[in-house]
Amino acid sequence: MDAGLTSWWATLAYVLYLLYAVLRVLRKPAGGAVDYLVAGRRLTLPAFVATLVSTFYGGILGVGEYTWRHGVSNWLVFGVPYYLYAAIFALLLASRARRSRMLSIPDLFQKRYGRGPALIGAGTLFVMTAPAAYVLMLGVLVRMATGWPLWLSVSLGALLSVSYVFRGGLKAVVDTDKVQFVLMFVGFLVLVPVCVFKLGGWGWLSTHLPATHLRWDGGLGWQAVFVWYFIAMSTLVEPAFFQRCYAARDEKVARNGILVSIAFWILFDFLTTSAGLYARALMPDLADPVQAFPALAARVLPGFWQGVFTVGMLATIMSTIDSYAFIAAVTLGRDLVGRWRGFDDERALRSAQWSLLVTAIVAIVMALAAGSVITLWKVLGSAGTPVLLLPLALAHTRWRVGGRRVTVSMAASGLVAVAWLAAGHGQPWLGIEAIFPGLLASVLVLAPAWLPGGEAQRMAEPEWGER
Repeated sequence: MDAGLTSWWATLAYVLYLLYAVLRVLRKPAGGAVDYLVAGRRLTLPAFVATLVSTFYGGILGVGEYTWRHGVSNWLVFGVPYYLYAAIFALLLASRARRSRMLSIPDLFQKRYGRGPALIGAGTLFVMTAPAAYVLMLGVLVRMATGWPLWLSVSLGALLSVSYVFRGGLKAVVDTDKVQFVLMFVGFLVLVPVCVFKLGGWGWLSTHLPATHLRWDGGLGWQAVFVWYFIAMSTLVEPAFFQRCYAARDEKVARNGILVSIAFWILFDFLTTSAGLYARALMPDLADPVQAFPALAARVLPGFWQGVFTVGMLATIMSTIDSYAFIAAVTLGRDLVGRWRGFDDERALRSAQWSLLVTAIVAIVMALAAGSVITLWKVLGSAGTPVLLLPLALAHTRWRVGGRRVTVSMAASGLVAVAWLAAGHGQPWLGIEAIFPGLLASVLVLAPAWLPGGEAQRMAEPEWGER
C-alpha cells in the first residue's frame, strides 16, 4: 500500500478516536468547578504520569528543528534544565501545591496577595499558555499531509484539539492523554531502531555529521545554551504542573508523579535527539528543518509504520494543545474575566468554556504571526517567567509580603522584559537575554521588604491552607 495512503488511514483512525472522545464527553460532561478544573482531585499515579509527560512534550517539531541545526546540544538545552527544575518542583512544591487545595495559580495569588497580583498573574499565564507554538507545529503537519494552506491547517488542527475539552474539562484531557502517551512513544520507538538497522549506529553518525553537531554547545557558544537554564525556570511556574498537582489524589501522587515523568522525558529525549541526528546526517540539504522528523520517517519507514509515526507525532502535539488551551481558557474566562467582573462559580465556568474559542483564535493568530516554534518558546518564556517566578515562590513560603509591592514587582519585571525584547528586535539587546533584566527588576522591587523597616513578616502558618 502507498505510504501516503497508509498515513491518511492512520490519521483518519486517530481523528475518529478524537470524535469518539467528544461524543463520550457530551454524554457525561463534568459537573462543578472541582470536577471540571481538577478532575475531582482523583488522578492516580499512572494517569498523572501519562497526562503530564504527554502535555509537557508537545514541541516535537521544534526539537527536530533544533537538533537538525545544532546537534546534541538539544539535550543540554531542552532536556537537562527542564529535568533539573522539574525535580526541584517535585521535591519542594508538589506536596505544598496539593495541600493548598487551590484550583489555579491566580487563586493562590488572590489568597496570598490580593486581587491585583491575581489579575496580573492571570493575564501573564494566559499569554504564556495560549498554545501558539504547538498549533503552529500541528498546522505544519496537516499542511504536509494535505497540501492545504498553512492558515487553514492551523485553524482546523486547533479547533479539533479543543473540541472535546469544552464539556469535559480536565478529565477529558486526561482520558485522551492516556492514549496519546502510548502513541508518542510508539512512533519514535519504531523510527530510531529502523535508522540504526538501515543506516548504522554511532560510527555512521559521527562520519556523516558536522563536527559542531557533536559538540556540547552545537557551535553556538556557552551563553546560547546557558540562557535556557534560566528560561527553564518557567517550569517552576508551569501551570500544567500546578494543575496536575491540584488534581492528584494525594501528595504522594503529586510528588512521585513528577519524578517518574522525568524518567520518561529522559527516554523520549534520547529517542528524539537520536532521530534529529539521523535526519541531519541523511538529509544535510533539507530545505525546512522543522520537517526533519516527518522527512526522516518518509525516507526510512515502510508505509504502515510511516502511518504509525505520523499519528505518534499528531498525538504528541495535540496532547499539549488540548492541555494548554484548557489552562489558557480557564485562566482567561474564570481567573481574569470572571475575577474582574465578580462572576459566581457557575458563570465563571461558563466563561471559561466559551473562552476556549477565544484561546484557539489567539493561538492561531500568534502562530501565523511568529512562524517559528523556537522563537515563540523563547519570547514567551523570557517575558512571562520574571513576572511569576518570585511571587509564586514566595507564595509557597511562610513569608508575607504586601500585595502592593508584589503588584509593582510583577508589572515592572514584565515591562522591563518586554521592552528589552523589543529593543533587541529578536536578538539579545546589548548581548543580554531579556529574562535577566526582568528577573533583576523583580528582585530590586521585592528585596527591600526584608530590609530593616520593611513589611515582610514570617507567619506561623501559611495563610493559603497548608496543614
